[in-house]
Amino acid sequence: MHFGLSEEQQLIVDTTRAFVENELYPHEGEVERTGHLRRELVEEIKAKAIAAGLYAANMPADVGGAGLDTLTWLLYEKELGRANYALHWTCVARPSNILLAGTAEQREKYLFPCIRGEKSDCLAMTEPGAGSDLRGMKASAVQDGSDWVLNGTKHFISHADIADFAIVFMASGEEESPRGKRKKITAFFVDKGTPGFTVRDGYRNVSHRGYTNSVLEFDDCRLPAAQVLGEVHKGFEVANSWLGATRLQVGATCLGRAERALNHAVEYAAQREQFGQQIGKFQGVSFKLADMATELKAAELMVMEAGWKYDQGTVTDQDMAMAKLKATEMLAFVADEAIQIHGGMGLMDDLPLERIWRDARVERIWEGTSEIQRHIISRALLRAVGG
Repeated sequence: MHFGLSEEQQLIVDTTRAFVENELYPHEGEVERTGHLRRELVEEIKAKAIAAGLYAANMPADVGGAGLDTLTWLLYEKELGRANYALHWTCVARPSNILLAGTAEQREKYLFPCIRGEKSDCLAMTEPGAGSDLRGMKASAVQDGSDWVLNGTKHFISHADIADFAIVFMASGEEESPRGKRKKITAFFVDKGTPGFTVRDGYRNVSHRGYTNSVLEFDDCRLPAAQVLGEVHKGFEVANSWLGATRLQVGATCLGRAERALNHAVEYAAQREQFGQQIGKFQGVSFKLADMATELKAAELMVMEAGWKYDQGTVTDQDMAMAKLKATEMLAFVADEAIQIHGGMGLMDDLPLERIWRDARVERIWEGTSEIQRHIISRALLRAVGG
């Protein structure tokens, strides 16, 4: 692993950072103030992102994406992560790479329109009674002739209100396992407007204003077999094969926000004076800055190493769990310390710090809670010695 950036990587970092600062930062205040992302603004920024080559940059070149390797993609995600989440995720979309698991017909219908910015997707797994334990889902898919009939509820489904279709995971049967019966899971494409499929407003969220969540309801929603993504009863395997790197994506966006918060803290500590000197000269503040920078560096190294190993084919679940755990908990620490250094001013919405602090909270929950990441890490350690 080389620690320096190539000329191409540096260009991508510089281009993405300039885009974020020039096209996204100016609209953060509006989104934070209203909690709403205007559709016309989405289309305006999307057009600029497509023109800049930043849209769907996570996708392989042979399907129309930028073809970035994982490490470079994470550098790109870090830069986007500096901005309000709704702005960078909705306007500079990165379609779920699970779309690559589709058939040729499904790619034409779903993948390519998402890459061109004509459609958008959402991923539906979580239920009111099934979060970390996906096998505990109750929403079901029952085969009826050549069709499938879906029933049940999904919630906390990000940006489902503006998505054109959902990739939905449903319990489709049971099988025996060493621990007893467990659910078989199948993934489906479900288009907006399909009879029996309803998208309802979700919950108000303290984190990521403008980035909505919805409740999806399925009431005898009938789908043809052509809407199955991957193999029947193999939805869990499809998810594990294609969604693993999303934990690294979360980690990378946390790096960008933490770096922005640290930069504000450093500048303020150098400018603000109390008792006749800059507050950065007081050990109580200077040591905070040192700890923030050290934690950020450690998290960045873990995320980028995992990305590099992903491309080498040597990454493990433990690597990705460690990276996600460290980056999300680091962001919470850095955001909190940045506010402490600013004092009361840090809590005012004149600065992005109170937003970064609020937004940091969800990162330790979605894409696997910190407790789940610790379980993955400890399980790997114990299995190595027969535990």
